[in-house]
Amino acid sequence: MKNIWLGKLWDLINSSYWVVPALMMAGSIALAFGLLSLDRLGYYGPLQEWGWIYAGGSDGARAVLSAVAGSMISVTATAFSITIVALQLASSNFGPRLLRNFMQDVGNKIVLGTFISTFIYSLLVLREVHASSDERDKLVPYLSVTVGILLAVISTAVLIYFIHHASTIIQVSHVIAEVSKDLDNAIERLFPRKIGYNEPEDKDSLKKIPVDFDTEAFPIRSSHKGYVQAIDNEKLMDIACKHNLMVKVLIRPGKFVIKGSCIIKILSMDSDNYNTPDFSKIQQQINKAFIFGRERTEQQDIEFPIAQLVEIALRALSPSLNDPFTAIRCIDQLSAALSRLVQKDFPSPYRYDELKNLRIIAYPVSFAGLIDTAFNQIRQNLSSDASVNIHLLESIAVIANYTEKSSDKTALRRHADLVLQASHQGLSFDEDKKDVEQRYQVVLKTLAG
Repeated sequence: MKNIWLGKLWDLINSSYWVVPALMMAGSIALAFGLLSLDRLGYYGPLQEWGWIYAGGSDGARAVLSAVAGSMISVTATAFSITIVALQLASSNFGPRLLRNFMQDVGNKIVLGTFISTFIYSLLVLREVHASSDERDKLVPYLSVTVGILLAVISTAVLIYFIHHASTIIQVSHVIAEVSKDLDNAIERLFPRKIGYNEPEDKDSLKKIPVDFDTEAFPIRSSHKGYVQAIDNEKLMDIACKHNLMVKVLIRPGKFVIKGSCIIKILSMDSDNYNTPDFSKIQQQINKAFIFGRERTEQQDIEFPIAQLVEIALRALSPSLNDPFTAIRCIDQLSAALSRLVQKDFPSPYRYDELKNLRIIAYPVSFAGLIDTAFNQIRQNLSSDASVNIHLLESIAVIANYTEKSSDKTALRRHADLVLQASHQGLSFDEDKKDVEQRYQVVLKTLAG
C-alpha cells in the first residue's frame, strides 16, 4: 500500500511545475541568511586573500544587487512566455495528452527555479546593505554580494542552456524518444520476468471458481469518478483473506470509471458473511484500494505510453500534417516495445493466498490487446499511404522474430491480414499493392519459423 501511494505522490510531484522552483527558492532564502550571518561576523576565510571577495562600497553593492534582481525577474517572464509557447506547440502538434510529459521536464523546472532563486536572494541581501556616514552603522555584506554576482553568472549560463533546451524539447524526435523511454521503463517495471522464468499457470484455476459466481457475487460500486491509476493488489488480498472472500476485479488501470459503477464482485466463502454489520466497511476498504485521477498515468497502465505514441502517429497521418516519416518513427518505437513485451511473461489473472486458495481474479492484460492498442488506429487511418502500410508489415515481421507463443503469432497474423486487406482497398496503383503483398509474405514466412 505504501508503494502505491508513494508512487502516486511522486507522480503528482513530478508532474507539478512549482515543486522544484519552490525548493530552490527555499534554498536561496537559507543561503542568503546564512551568508549574511557570516558577513556580520566578518569571516571570509581564504577568499579574501585570493581576491575573490567584492571590494566595492555600499552604493556599488546596491547597484549590483538591484541590477541582478531587475534582470532576473525580466528573464523569468521571458522564459515563462517561451515555455507557454512550447506547451501550445506541443498541444497542437502532438496532442494534449503529451503536455504531461512537458510538465515533467526537469530542465525547465531548474531554469525557472534558478532565475527565481537568484531574484529572491538578491532582494534579501539588498535589504541588508546600509549606507551611512557613521562607520559603525555602515554594513556592506561583501561575501553575500560576491555570491550574488556568482549567481548572476550561473543564471546567464542557465539562460543559454534554456534557449538550447527549449528548441530541443519541441522536436518530434525528442518527444518520441522520451515517450519511448517511459514505455521501456513501464515494461521493465510491470513485466520484470521473461518467458520461462515464471511458474506454470495452474490449469485448474477455472475449476476453483464457483459456477454461480456471477449471479451470487455481491457487486462493489465505485465511490469515485475518474481514471483508475493504480490498484493495491496487496490490500485486496488482505481484505479477501481476512473476510474469507473470492474477489473478481472488473477493471484495470487506465480505464475510466463512473461513480456508482461496479468495479469488483465479491463472493463470500461464509454463507452469512453478507449479514455481518462490517460489510459496509468492507466496501469502503475495497474502494480505498483503488487510486483514481483526472488523467491516466504509466504507474500501472502499460497502454498509456503506447497510446501516446499512437496519438503522435495519428496526428502525423492526418491530412492537415501529412507527415508519414513521423508516423514511421512511432511505428519503429512501437515495434521495439512490442518485441520486448512478446518475450515477457504476462502475470496470471489468478492470485492465491498462502494456503493456495484462489482469492483474486484480476482483469488480465494480454499481448493481443496491447498489439490492438498499438496498431488498430494507425491501420484504420493509413488511407492510401503505401510507405506506412509497408513499414507496418515490416514491423510486424520484426516482432514475429521474437514470438514463441501460438496465440501471439495468431494476433500478429490477424493484424497482417487486416493491413493487407486495407491496402488493397486504399491503394490505387498495382505496384504499391505488390510491394505490400511482398512484405505480407515475409510476415507469413517469419511466423512459420
